[in-house]
Amino acid sequence: MDNRRIAVTGMGAITPIGNSVAEAWQSMVEGRCGIGEITRFDASESRAKVDGEVKGFNPRDYLEKAEVLRTDLFTQYAIAAADEAVRDSGVLSAADPERLAVYFGTGIGGIGTFSTEMRKLLERGPGRVSPYFVPMMIANMAAGMLAIRYKAKGPALPAVTACASGSNAIGEAMRLIRHGYADAVITGGTEASLTPIGIAGFVNMQALSTAADPSAASLPFDRRRNGFVIAEGAAALVLEEYEAAKRRGAHIYAEITGYGSTCDAYHMTAPSPDAEGGTRAIRQALEESGYRSGERIYINAHGTGTPMNDTGETLAIKNALGLEEARKAVISSTKSMTGHMLGAAGAIEAIASIKALETGIIPPTIHLEEPDGQCDLDYTPLKARRFQADIAISDSLGFGGHNACLAFRRPV
Repeated sequence: MDNRRIAVTGMGAITPIGNSVAEAWQSMVEGRCGIGEITRFDASESRAKVDGEVKGFNPRDYLEKAEVLRTDLFTQYAIAAADEAVRDSGVLSAADPERLAVYFGTGIGGIGTFSTEMRKLLERGPGRVSPYFVPMMIANMAAGMLAIRYKAKGPALPAVTACASGSNAIGEAMRLIRHGYADAVITGGTEASLTPIGIAGFVNMQALSTAADPSAASLPFDRRRNGFVIAEGAAALVLEEYEAAKRRGAHIYAEITGYGSTCDAYHMTAPSPDAEGGTRAIRQALEESGYRSGERIYINAHGTGTPMNDTGETLAIKNALGLEEARKAVISSTKSMTGHMLGAAGAIEAIASIKALETGIIPPTIHLEEPDGQCDLDYTPLKARRFQADIAISDSLGFGGHNACLAFRRPV
């Protein structure tokens, strides 16, 4: 089939640092931290004290009351982000429903619903469990509800690859268009796992930061780092066949030009020490994009702030680019501001990569005050800076050994 080009024509976001792309991007540029004290439940007995919560979100701005009662928060976030992206793109006015697809990722799905209904079961008996429990909980429902909402009758699939879910959804959506199976795809990722059991599970596996100070919690590439900060939200992109987008006069934010997807095949949670899988994912994305030595590159790192991730990702970047080019690359971790949005992380970081290309501004890695000698590249510490990249890539690395890398170029 045709090897078609793919444009990004719409973007939407619900995040701990803003409930639109404009708000979230401005927060990134200004280095605002969206991390704060846990407020969703009494965390006095939890070793994790901070998280990245979405603020001021009202699902009734997007859904009728009955729909709110029948959808988990992860689906509500997906709908809100997708609504912004779809309006931004104007794609519905031109799309053939049978050629419009939805690929939307989540790492965990409806854990909030699962927790609520399990409590009902234990305290009040099986008759009190909601008849909507299963459709609210299952991980495909964000994709399914978006397809229903926008009458998208092409493929509608979730990507469920832990922290790489959002990036895998976008990359697979790119391939769907590239090889002729769809003309447009609503894609991205969503997560809403700030629940007692969700946080307890992550903290007990020693993945989360236990810092009580929000400014000392999410510390990508800093030698003080001791875990990631769990966060929530959603981000959505509309991808379209490039020439069709041009013909209809759509605003093209960027061209998505490359995608790498690999697996470490090594360990349930730990990355491979040689960073071989991450290296291959980066190389695949760059090769597909026609990257040439000497081009100016921005890397939105996975950058979780866990000891193994940050050193491993640094090694993967060096291996993929070569040491000389790696030292010239401009890198940052926006998780220093958003926290780790899990299945939504790759999607909001794709948007950050696109905005960096569009504006020539690199968002910072805030709180990077004590560099780690093993993390010795340019991570844009503390403040944003001007840098016009030729290409931007976004890395995502997930439990299970999933590695994904997306590459973007400015439209031409």
